[in-house]
Amino acid sequence: MSGVSLEGIVKAYGATQVVHGINLEVQEKEFVVLVGPSGCGKSTVLRMIAGLEEISDGDLTIDGRHVNRVAPKDRDVAMVFQNYALYPHLNVADNMAFGLRIRKEKKEKIAESVAEVGAILGLTEYLDRRPADLSGGQRQRVAMGRAIVRRPKVFLFDEPLSNLDAKLRTQMRAEIKRLHKRLGVTSIYVTHDQVEAMTLADRIVVMNSGRIEQIGSPMELFLNPTNTFVAGFLGSPPMNMVKARIKAGDNGPIARFGGQSIPLAPLDTLRNSEGREVILGIRPEFVTVVEDAIPGRVEVELDLVETLGSEALIHAKLSGEPFVIRTDTVGHLGVLDGISGFTVEPNLVRVFDAESGSALPGQEIAR
Repeated sequence: MSGVSLEGIVKAYGATQVVHGINLEVQEKEFVVLVGPSGCGKSTVLRMIAGLEEISDGDLTIDGRHVNRVAPKDRDVAMVFQNYALYPHLNVADNMAFGLRIRKEKKEKIAESVAEVGAILGLTEYLDRRPADLSGGQRQRVAMGRAIVRRPKVFLFDEPLSNLDAKLRTQMRAEIKRLHKRLGVTSIYVTHDQVEAMTLADRIVVMNSGRIEQIGSPMELFLNPTNTFVAGFLGSPPMNMVKARIKAGDNGPIARFGGQSIPLAPLDTLRNSEGREVILGIRPEFVTVVEDAIPGRVEVELDLVETLGSEALIHAKLSGEPFVIRTDTVGHLGVLDGISGFTVEPNLVRVFDAESGSALPGQEIAR
C-alpha cells in the first residue's frame, strides 16, 4: 500500500514551532491537496514528507515504512517544484532521464521510459530541445515527466502552476487530473489557490497557522465548513459573513441584523437561544435575487456589478458590511443595476458561533 501516514508531525526552528502536531492519512492512489494562506505550513509539511526538512517530532510512514531518518533519495517519492528545477544545459529527454541515469538503469529502458512518458505528456517533438526553447507550460510538463519516468510510490507537487498565466493554469490543471486518473499514483499537492484545490482533489486539507482546520471532499468543505476560517477561505467569491442575534419566530428561529431578519433551519442547538450572537454564512451562489417586496426578502444597498458573461457578481452592502451575490445574467441583464434584495433558503444558511467561529452542529447540507 503506497499510502502516506503523518502522526503528530511537528516542525520547530529552535523554540519556534511552525507545524503543530499534524495527523493525516493519505490512502493509496488518492489525490490530496494541502491548501491554506501563505505561511500556514503546507509547504513545510510537503518538504518533510520529501525529506528536504527534518521532522522535529512525530512519525512519517510511506508505503508502511517508517522514513523519518531515511534520505530523500531512498523514500521513493518524486517532487515537482514551482520553478521547474530543470537543467538548462540538458535537452528535454536528458532532463527527464536524469534520475534514471543516477539509478544506473539500462540505456534501452531509459530510452523506452522517456519515449513513453514524452508521448503521454505531448512532448515527443520537443525531446531534443533545451528548456530555454520551451514555454512555461511545456517546461512544467517536462518537470512532471522527470517525476513520472521514475515510477515513484508518491508524487509531491509544490505549487507547480503558480508561475503560469491563468489560461495555462487551467490547461495544466486538466493535464494533472488526467495524469492522475491514468497513472493512479498517490499524490500530495500544495497550493494557496482554492480553485486548484477544489478542481483537483479527492480530499482537501485546509491548513491555518501550522494546524489542520478541516479535511474532507471538495463539496463537503464547500457545503459544510466546520468554522468561519474554512468558510471564508473556500469558494470564489468566499462565503458572506453576517453578524446576527437569534430570535424566536412564529415558525422557528430567525436571525436578526440591522432591523432585518432571515429564517433559520430548526436546529436543536438554537432552542432557547434568544439573544445569542451568531455569524451567518451565506454562499453567493445560494442567494436568489428578487425585485419585488415579498416575505423573507432581505434588502441590500447596491455598490457595483461585475458582469462575467453568463453570470455576474453583485457587490452590495448588508448592514453596512460587504455582501456578494452571484447570479445568472440571462433574464437579469437589464435589471442588475437596480437589484436591491434577495432571499435564501433557511437550510442553506450556515450558522456559526460568534465567539468560537465553529459551525453549530446538526446543519449539514446534503451533497
